[in-house]
Amino acid sequence: MYIDTEGCFRPNRLVAIAERYGVNPEQVLENVVFARAHNSEQQMELLKQAAALMSEDRFVLLVVDSATAHFRTDFSGRGELSERQQYLAQFLRQLQRLADDYGLAVVLTNQVVANPDGMSFAKDNTKPIGGNIIAHASHTRLRLKKARGETRICEVYDSPSIAESQCTFALGEQGVEDAKE
Repeated sequence: MYIDTEGCFRPNRLVAIAERYGVNPEQVLENVVFARAHNSEQQMELLKQAAALMSEDRFVLLVVDSATAHFRTDFSGRGELSERQQYLAQFLRQLQRLADDYGLAVVLTNQVVANPDGMSFAKDNTKPIGGNIIAHASHTRLRLKKARGETRICEVYDSPSIAESQCTFALGEQGVEDAKE
């Protein structure tokens, strides 16, 4: 199941990955439930609809891309920060309940912003949106960064079960590939 908040879902990418591994692309696409959320209210409602679908059929993965985008735009400024964080926490609790009730993995993407408190000479002066609400609701957090060319870096940012580490990879026509130095 894929909940898209930013219009980034591309079925043609799944087709290319399926073809790479010799899997029937039509069957892959038939096994993906997709929904587009246009605001935070609709994003919350989609979780209720997801629960209804999960009670009828088996799902193993729920992707929310991006968990914070609509909360960030629907609640702006410091005056609405408390309300935004409350709604975001409710959303994350509902996700946790779905994971617990239906035994599925949840993958969230998140936005980052420049950290004005960070030192300007720091390697990475960004911080994730959502603050401690996202941090406490997440089991393992990964930071993805662009390197040279098609190379990306995946860093284990915070995890109770995986040591801090990083790896490089590339995104190619057929999905994740070994990094080309």
